[in-house]
Amino acid sequence: MAYLGREPNAGAFEKQSLTADGSTTTFTLSHSVGSSSSLLVSVSGVIQEPESAYNIQGGGTQIVFSAAPESGETVFIIFLGGQPFDAGVFVSTGTITTQTALSTGVQGADSLLIHDNSASSLKKITLDDLITGQTELAALAADDDVFLVYDTDASEIKKIQKSNIAATVTVNANLTGDGSTTAFTIGTSGRSQNDILVTVNGVVFHPGDDYTTSGTTLTFSTAPISDAEIRVRYLPI
Repeated sequence: MAYLGREPNAGAFEKQSLTADGSTTTFTLSHSVGSSSSLLVSVSGVIQEPESAYNIQGGGTQIVFSAAPESGETVFIIFLGGQPFDAGVFVSTGTITTQTALSTGVQGADSLLIHDNSASSLKKITLDDLITGQTELAALAADDDVFLVYDTDASEIKKIQKSNIAATVTVNANLTGDGSTTAFTIGTSGRSQNDILVTVNGVVFHPGDDYTTSGTTLTFSTAPISDAEIRVRYLPI
């Protein structure tokens, strides 16, 4: 919605209830705060005065009452949302759902949220700016290169070295000979003739002698016979 004047940028007001026992004066806050004035504290319906009835310590992680609330008293705290949204956002369970998950791959113009340590705040950056010519691999991934994967068992992102990823043979193309064609398109470039396995009617062909590759083109030295079954598979590197 629109606002008259400056749009508010404070975080949400959140509540924390405390259990009083008549002796405890120090309680751990569910969110850290910058000062005692960042809290609205109620004891049995009576609003407590900051710096007089209570103070903040532990780097803003604890509230200390000047007198312990009596056992049975209702004590609650309202966090007044003094932190800007981009300085610390508490994402509740269910915020990221199938409705907010990407249904397609990330596009170059899509924005990502990152934490800028120098500014101590969240900032956005596009994928195009995050992955540039300086951050792209110039060659095939090495065995000690690290990938980020989502571990569904642990429900968290983890890293794994390429050498620990199970190698698989990928079917790249199923082609048919016609007795005259020698050049076939096999799809993905970047593989040499020694990185693919080519069979014709089940017979393994020899790279260099029986075929060569250039970009996405596979060229046979002799055209496979009509109706020959040509199979091209990428070998694990």
